[in-house]
Amino acid sequence: METWAGFCPIFHLSLAIWLMIAAHAPQNAKAEITCASCASPIQLHSDKLQPLTRISQAEEADTLQNIRVEFRELGFTEQNPGVDVEYGTGGSAEPPHFLQKASLDKVHPNATSAPSGRDKRPGVDESEKGEDGSVRRAKRSVSDFARFGDAGALEEDRGSVLDGHRQGRSDSKWSREDGRANKRPDERKLISNTFSLTGDSAHNHAVVYWSGQNSSVILILTKLYDFHIGSVTESSLWRSTDYGSTYGRMNDKIGSKTVLSYLYVCPTNKRKIMVLTDPEFESSVLISSDEGASYQKYRLTFYVLSLLFHPTVEDWALAYSHDQKLYSSVDFGRKWQLIHEHVTPNRFYWSVLGLDKEPDLVHLEAHTPDGNVQYVTCRAQMCTEANRNYPFPEYIEISSLVVQDDYIFIQVPTSGRATYYVSYKRESFTQTKLPKYSLPKDLHIVSTNEKQVFAAVQEWNQNDTYNLYLSDTRGVYFTLAMENVKTTRGIGGNQMLDLYEVTGIQGMLIANKRQDNQVKTYITYNKGRDWRLLQAPASDLEGNDIHCMLPFCSLHLQLQMSENPYLSGTISTKSSAPGIIVATGNIGAELSYNNVGMFVSSDAGNSWRKIFEEEHNVWFLDKGGALVAVKQPSVPTRHLWISFDEGREWTQYSFSPVPLFVDGVLVEAGTENQIMTFFGHFSHRSEWQLIKIDYKSIYSRKCTEEDYQTWHLHNQGEPCVMGQKQIFMKRRPGNFCMLGRDYSRILSAEPCICRAHDFECDYGYERSVDGNCHPAFWFNHSMVSRGCSLGQNYFNSTGYRKVVLNNCTKGVKEMYTAIKQQCPIRPPKGLLLTTKDGKLTANLGSNVTFLVHLDEGDSMRTNIQLDFGDGTAVSYSNLSWTEEGIKHVYKAAGIVRVTALAENMLGYDTTTLYLHVTCPVEQVQLLAPFVVIRNKEVNITAMVLPSHPRTVTYFWWLGNNTEPLITLEGSISYTFPTEGIHTIIVQVAAANVILQDTKAVVVKEFFKSLLLSFSPNLDEFNPDIPEWRQDVGRVIKKALLQISDFPDEQLLVAIFPGVPTAAELFLLPHKNQSGSKKKSEVELEQASDIIVNALNQNLVEFELKPGIRVIVYNTQLTLAPLVDSNPRHSSSAMLMLLSVVFLGLAVFLIYKFKRKIPWINIYTEGSQEKEQEMIGSVGPGDSTSKITLSEFSSSKELMEKELEARSNRGVGNTCESTREIPNCTSV
Repeated sequence: METWAGFCPIFHLSLAIWLMIAAHAPQNAKAEITCASCASPIQLHSDKLQPLTRISQAEEADTLQNIRVEFRELGFTEQNPGVDVEYGTGGSAEPPHFLQKASLDKVHPNATSAPSGRDKRPGVDESEKGEDGSVRRAKRSVSDFARFGDAGALEEDRGSVLDGHRQGRSDSKWSREDGRANKRPDERKLISNTFSLTGDSAHNHAVVYWSGQNSSVILILTKLYDFHIGSVTESSLWRSTDYGSTYGRMNDKIGSKTVLSYLYVCPTNKRKIMVLTDPEFESSVLISSDEGASYQKYRLTFYVLSLLFHPTVEDWALAYSHDQKLYSSVDFGRKWQLIHEHVTPNRFYWSVLGLDKEPDLVHLEAHTPDGNVQYVTCRAQMCTEANRNYPFPEYIEISSLVVQDDYIFIQVPTSGRATYYVSYKRESFTQTKLPKYSLPKDLHIVSTNEKQVFAAVQEWNQNDTYNLYLSDTRGVYFTLAMENVKTTRGIGGNQMLDLYEVTGIQGMLIANKRQDNQVKTYITYNKGRDWRLLQAPASDLEGNDIHCMLPFCSLHLQLQMSENPYLSGTISTKSSAPGIIVATGNIGAELSYNNVGMFVSSDAGNSWRKIFEEEHNVWFLDKGGALVAVKQPSVPTRHLWISFDEGREWTQYSFSPVPLFVDGVLVEAGTENQIMTFFGHFSHRSEWQLIKIDYKSIYSRKCTEEDYQTWHLHNQGEPCVMGQKQIFMKRRPGNFCMLGRDYSRILSAEPCICRAHDFECDYGYERSVDGNCHPAFWFNHSMVSRGCSLGQNYFNSTGYRKVVLNNCTKGVKEMYTAIKQQCPIRPPKGLLLTTKDGKLTANLGSNVTFLVHLDEGDSMRTNIQLDFGDGTAVSYSNLSWTEEGIKHVYKAAGIVRVTALAENMLGYDTTTLYLHVTCPVEQVQLLAPFVVIRNKEVNITAMVLPSHPRTVTYFWWLGNNTEPLITLEGSISYTFPTEGIHTIIVQVAAANVILQDTKAVVVKEFFKSLLLSFSPNLDEFNPDIPEWRQDVGRVIKKALLQISDFPDEQLLVAIFPGVPTAAELFLLPHKNQSGSKKKSEVELEQASDIIVNALNQNLVEFELKPGIRVIVYNTQLTLAPLVDSNPRHSSSAMLMLLSVVFLGLAVFLIYKFKRKIPWINIYTEGSQEKEQEMIGSVGPGDSTSKITLSEFSSSKELMEKELEARSNRGVGNTCESTREIPNCTSV
């Protein structure tokens, strides 16, 4: 969102001049003029202009024209076409961006930029005051370079010059005219004085400041800015005390080696001046309280990028540093205190008088540690965390905070449609209402100074045009004022809206509209309610008739302000000269940049006259009583033209004996004096020239009452404009008298009877072809009263609303004014449940704020019930209790179903929201068998800590598959089709966290396995980490190989997680079986017997540490000593079957006769403390050992113990965890 401002005012002016100095200088610098209200310039590239050697005057003129073209291409200052807005929240002006591509993007209207060693942007910062003393806003430009043709004219890619600028004709004609003028002895001359800034010819940048206010002091800061290194290398400070007749160098008073970069002047006390040093040399500030006569230096601990002075207190200022910190000073820069860190550039504002309670309140936009952006307010010297306020509780979009007049604007981050909020007079924020299907891509604030918001909106189907909208007084409801307003691509690549607000006449606007591939100029007298084309002049300069008939032919104007604020631009008006408009334009079917001329209107755009065939810069003299014109700066001139009859007759005056390339003009900088100051250079090699012109001699006397006449404002003969008849006092054309200070502009203003053109369409209504306002197809009229309660009243729109600031009375006012009605009774309808941040996810343990919205129904008598989906619910007697949101904290992760119910005596409505309550995953462990049988289904499980039921996504990569298997469950079944070593990878995603685990699985046709246990001393050294288990497994394998000759590659030892420590030994068949399968099975049986015997004899042991030996035991045979994937019936299987039968028979007999056998112990389900025993077979002579099975944990028990151990160590201590043990037993 942007704000734009008008042309730099005549009083209290400051000027920055950029000149190309080529004489004897190796560097190539370009001439530029900028000021405080100009944007910080972009990096200039001087390699486009080669240094000049010896050139003739004609060649020099052509070369300098190219320089000026380059200047216009690289200029920084943007003047808003017609939005002359007063602003009272700051004192030093830095212009806002003009229609940049950022939502709610508005640059500080009062902040000034200063480049540092880190900020490679040369420029000038000065405060600019309007005639009434208020600070004025200007725009800044940051954009791409335009493309110029050989003739110096801006060209489009297709050869069109529609969106560019022409520089005028060649300079040969001007040179001949100047030559002839030199020979005329009776040439009119103005009293002038020329001063050269001797010794600064190499300096390519200057800041000129003239405070006005009857002060005779002028300050000039010249600098040598090195574009290659991006810093100032030399500087000089000049001071004049006689309105610029003479200057003195001040370097000795500030330090001969001090390099200055920027000059600031306090807007509320022009005698106070602040000068910054270049941070590449030192970071200091020089302060003067006597208009620059003496200075005091103070060290700074930061680099100042921009300053913002307080609008009323002269010693208060804000400083923005290179590291995004905001500081405040209450003693005019002598001491600084940190306000806030991570502040968005140009998004900080002083309080607005009459709206904010504390005068030292600061509005700012700051970044949070997690990267979000907040709107913060605090007092300048008390901005601790405890003293900060957050007027808008949600996060906002970056660079969206705009504090301007009665309004505060922000944009909230949303995934879809852009959403904007406005606060009127510091009340609570309300969502702005544009037409439902405008779907804005971009929104910019044009102005807010006339008790409503002027906004330009680029909608979803627009690229180079914007729609113009006007709001109601509160800035909430916007209605369309004009469609497809043309934008012009600026020199820096930014877009400028072709809209001009005529100063001095309320409600008068001029705009360029694109329609049917043509651009035409339209004018309105009632703030966009009605538009019409401009009537072309009846005759040309020679008096020949011009045949131009509406609507096929009309006058079209260029509405761009100059890149240089001290050149007039293509259109000019002045509040003290109401009705006079001077502009560049053309006559024809559409706007063109070919065959342009200068036109003037003396009756507020009703009729026009042509005054020049070529482009000129035109300024207002003597409070608008006279006009002064100078040819474009692309050619040198020694003449200016003055008109005393509103442009009908022009008188030529000479102001210099030598033609001057005019880079800028200060007009009427003083209040009581009649002085103009021209800045420029005589040639490419010359010193900088400052020409002081006193034009008091052209007046014969001061004006008396007989020198004035009345002028009635009208619109094509209609005397009522904005609901009133206005009569102005103007000086009679042709009188050479000087206006007085007490010159009154408006003589009378009489209200008119209200008629239809005093009313515009209300929100939700559109103007049809018959001129009446009808509801839009999307507009639901009943929605207007949805917040209305029984017994209350609301205003039922008639489809019209009065144009803001229209002063009409009676007439059709009652017919068009909204009707006050009682609130209707309706059942609840359109119930909507959302979260405050618009997200459907929430972190476990965090506050979730639910918002309940009801389209229709008595909000004060509608009961609201909200079920949070976790067993808790709340109920409210009416909707007003839920305005701030309903907060809830979830204590368990998962997907919850949140339900809202709205019910009153006439009915009910419900809505549901599914919220994902998540907690970040801290650990994932993949559980899978170490060895599996080919073509046999196995279970694979991913164990997640902490547990995330239904909120975790699992990605499984199995075998050689290139695409993952995606599940919401942590367990899958899979069959491996081929033998070999297969890798399983699982990734777990939850709450923006992704973790991964990997397992290798051996797939065989058959295998043999044994369970192993260890002496208890091993558990004392078990850290229960994968690396330790791998190392112990390798040591065990080495010990087993010492007692058997079984091949190394056919042994696999896997240590189970947890304690007590246990393992499984796998005996694998040879990879390439040379014999039959039966032979391989026999080999495995034999090897198993050997290992079992060795284990039973305690022959397998290893040394864990010196003196600590661990014995490996055979826990038991697996349930299937030999696992085979072949279903054939072997003899061993038959023997086992018979053994099972005999065993079953024995069990039956024992059970039958158990009471008759005294040595049989009876075990029941209640005898859980008893333990089964297994007697191992040993060789002759060996003692029989009893091994209790309960001493060795099963695989499942081991996993449970591991989970318990992890839980005790604090894994997943923030979330509730569950034990989920997969089927991971040995096969």
